[in-house]
Amino acid sequence: MCVEGDGCELEGCGNLDEVRTLSGSMMSPAAALKSNADLHACKPGQKFRAALLRCRSPVVAAVILSFGNVLNYMDRYTVAGVALDIQKDYDVSDSGVALLQTVFICSFMVAAPIFGYLGDRFNRKAILSCGIFFWSTVTLLSSFISKEYYWLFVLSRGLVGIGESSYSSISPTIIGDLFTNNKRTMMLSFFYLAIPLGSGLGYILGTSAKLAGGDWHWALRVSPVLGMTAATLILLFVPEPKRGSADQMGGRIKTRTSWFCDMKALAKNRSYVFSSLASAAVSFATGAFGMWIPIYLARAQVVQKTATATAEPCDNKEICSSTESLVFGAITCITGLLGVLIGAATTRLCRKKTERADPLVCAVSMLGSAIFICLIFVVAKKNIIGAYVCIFIGETLLFLNWAITADILMFVVIPTRRATAVAFQSFTSHLLGDAGSPYLIGLISDSLRQSYATSALWRFLSLGYALMLCPFIIVLGGMFFLATALFFLDDREKAQNQLSQLSRPSTSVKV
Repeated sequence: MCVEGDGCELEGCGNLDEVRTLSGSMMSPAAALKSNADLHACKPGQKFRAALLRCRSPVVAAVILSFGNVLNYMDRYTVAGVALDIQKDYDVSDSGVALLQTVFICSFMVAAPIFGYLGDRFNRKAILSCGIFFWSTVTLLSSFISKEYYWLFVLSRGLVGIGESSYSSISPTIIGDLFTNNKRTMMLSFFYLAIPLGSGLGYILGTSAKLAGGDWHWALRVSPVLGMTAATLILLFVPEPKRGSADQMGGRIKTRTSWFCDMKALAKNRSYVFSSLASAAVSFATGAFGMWIPIYLARAQVVQKTATATAEPCDNKEICSSTESLVFGAITCITGLLGVLIGAATTRLCRKKTERADPLVCAVSMLGSAIFICLIFVVAKKNIIGAYVCIFIGETLLFLNWAITADILMFVVIPTRRATAVAFQSFTSHLLGDAGSPYLIGLISDSLRQSYATSALWRFLSLGYALMLCPFIIVLGGMFFLATALFFLDDREKAQNQLSQLSRPSTSVKV
């Protein structure tokens, strides 16, 4: 299917003036060709182009973009899946290995506003493809860095963060312009399902590739190949819809606001501000857990002196054989699927009872998650299965709000500034969240261990005490979602009014 204005007319096969936007009624290129008696036969290359355009449906685009998001997060957490091996190979402390994630997130969040600005003004799918090619290449090259150059390995993770920020900032806005209302909620849920799914697969991929290749460096040589495949699919099959086409039902936005005006409006948007702060709380917890929970559970196994772990996992081994990353990865995949699906279904059901359903569902899920995450650190010393159960329930509740938060943004922000809004929400959530949480937890753990005798038990306890900070941050995030609920309806109505003004040919728009 062609998108109005995306330059996909079939040159030499006739004039497809009747093709409309994706949000309105559509005529496929094949139907248009058949209905026009004046058309001459297409050349082979033009037939391929027509077939290619028929594959550019909104659903196909959403699937490809979701696949790219899976790869984004899979690459991000592959490093966390082999963190024990990296720590042993480069001989660094807890805070030293956590620096990998911190540098990645810092570069990610700094680049996000830049890509948000570009995404609201230039071809989005070209930016996405270039970003994927970039991080895939850097990840592949980083797998050949020797242990004498840890600083270079850290730097490579920062470059990967720049590449991945282009994707996370822009791709949700394309889905927002392809669908509307409940369909948009469903497709965004599918897209954000890629976060826990990709994260879990990252742990699984990292551990599996390491064991298969006999070297942890092989964990970084699989996702780049898949990433380049995804970039090619985006170039071929993802359309470039007009910004606001779904919201306008085929209308055209006549007026565009300046970047300064966009930022001023976002700062005044209370629903956007509070939901961004809540997202920061989620990022703080997920960033810390993603880095440290597998290591924490491995240390719990040592403390319990189980049959499979009678000594520190990596003390005298070429590669770490701990299975905690595999188990945690599988749990993350399953809880991500359940969380996103339950969140979408719950929100749709609650919308029948209250128009504030989106932020309220997020708030309740966050507060419930904090309870079970607290229990992880209570039961892990005695019962590793009990810890896994608490992780399962806590993560499921925490993952409920990912897609809903994105949908809140789509409701309260007009289409022409959504990429900027997504980018700055990403910047805020990373700046206050996972940019510092893995490193902060590592610093606290190192500090506690230095104050007491170094032993397997205290290595376990110090990390557990440091991770106890996360439930308190999650509760704070729940409070921010409750604040979002107070202003959600007013901000949604303001966005609808601004969109109507932008659709008129007036030269000045009040924001």
